[in-house]
Amino acid sequence: MERSNENNAKAASRLSVAPMMDWTDRACRGFHRLLSRRALLYTEMVTAPAIIHGDRARLLDYDAAEHPVALQLGGSDPAELREATRIAADWGYDEINLNVGCPSDRVQSGCFGAVLMKTPALVADCVAAMQEASPVEVTVKCRIGVDEHAPAEVLPAFLDTIAAAGVRRVTIHARKAWLQGLSPRENREIPPLDYPLVHAMKAAFPQLHLSINGGIGSAEAASKHLEVMDGVMIGRAAYHEPWAILGAADRLWGDEPRFAEPAEAALAMREVIARHLETGGRMHQITRHMLGLFHGRPGARMWKRILSERGSAGTLDDYDAALAAVGAQEFA
Repeated sequence: MERSNENNAKAASRLSVAPMMDWTDRACRGFHRLLSRRALLYTEMVTAPAIIHGDRARLLDYDAAEHPVALQLGGSDPAELREATRIAADWGYDEINLNVGCPSDRVQSGCFGAVLMKTPALVADCVAAMQEASPVEVTVKCRIGVDEHAPAEVLPAFLDTIAAAGVRRVTIHARKAWLQGLSPRENREIPPLDYPLVHAMKAAFPQLHLSINGGIGSAEAASKHLEVMDGVMIGRAAYHEPWAILGAADRLWGDEPRFAEPAEAALAMREVIARHLETGGRMHQITRHMLGLFHGRPGARMWKRILSERGSAGTLDDYDAALAAVGAQEFA
């Protein structure tokens, strides 16, 4: 893959879409890129052993139009992460990110994700090894702490440690992770958000480029955080209400949005879906990421119903029926 020359990940991270397992696949990123030329997009987390031993093309291929795009790696073995980063370098991602925030049992059993917050020295070793093999910036996504940690003490020490290893850009999810007793979903909702602590880290570490993540549900909320932080990362809201988050996002960089209405974006996606169907793909592989495009607008319920019910065996006629439900033809 050829790396983007027009956009770099640091500038793009003013607004990024969080890496989300089973959601931010190639089809999702293609749709999000259509909505915003400028936002930074992330892959789903890919483990270092999977890249070393698995189907690299399936795990790492993407469309050049997705730039700026970052690869998120999971792992805790510096040598494995170095090798995975070396392999991934050939794909031309704009950033390589280390996951130090995922709280799932499956991730913990591999001793990576949020559990790594307990061993900051190991995280430093991991990112140092990744930097040796990476032609692009290596970044970290973390929590404010885990379990019985006192975040006001643990988080500054963690940032100190990884900064000493050369990390210059960090995304902080403003919640603790509870490694036992809460599911991954509950870990995204139950531990209280501590935005003031994350804001304080920007004041304490002015040399670091810091983004905030967690519970940010609107473009207005993102803009408020950007008065303090270098960047904002949004996950579920960007997925479930993509127009509200990404439709006008390019204005954050002083650019005009590509589309004035979500119907225009839906029409532009018709060609993408047609090409996908011609190559043997299923409509649902793309449209499952588009269900919330018309959230809160007339016809949204029927749009979602048609795409949900007909998507797995859907045709362009089915997609056109969904377009008709939201009155998209008037924008053609």
